[in-house]
Amino acid sequence: MSLNIQRNDTVEVIAGSDKGKRGRVLRVLADENRLLVEHVRVVKKNLRPNPQRNIQGGIAEQEAPVHISNVLLVCPDCGPTRIGHKFEGDTKVRVCRKCGQTLAPKKK
Repeated sequence: MSLNIQRNDTVEVIAGSDKGKRGRVLRVLADENRLLVEHVRVVKKNLRPNPQRNIQGGIAEQEAPVHISNVLLVCPDCGPTRIGHKFEGDTKVRVCRKCGQTLAPKKK
């Protein structure tokens, strides 16, 4: 299954406890069909101090992965939308299903 969302895209969460939040995609975990989205699904993690790496330790907050089916790509003009594809010349580009605007080209 090909993923329509890539790194640095803006997405909106459509399901779950963080519904309605928007954020930038930090990382795509393609084999698990999950994304890391900035400021979405923030969990607390206990860190053990490590003097060799200069880690102080304590409780840190970090993003947990969100399933790709729970987010929609945000079009700059019309908001959250599904994604279509079309060919422009020799390149495959992503297209907004609502307004037809071309989004950033899909990288391989």
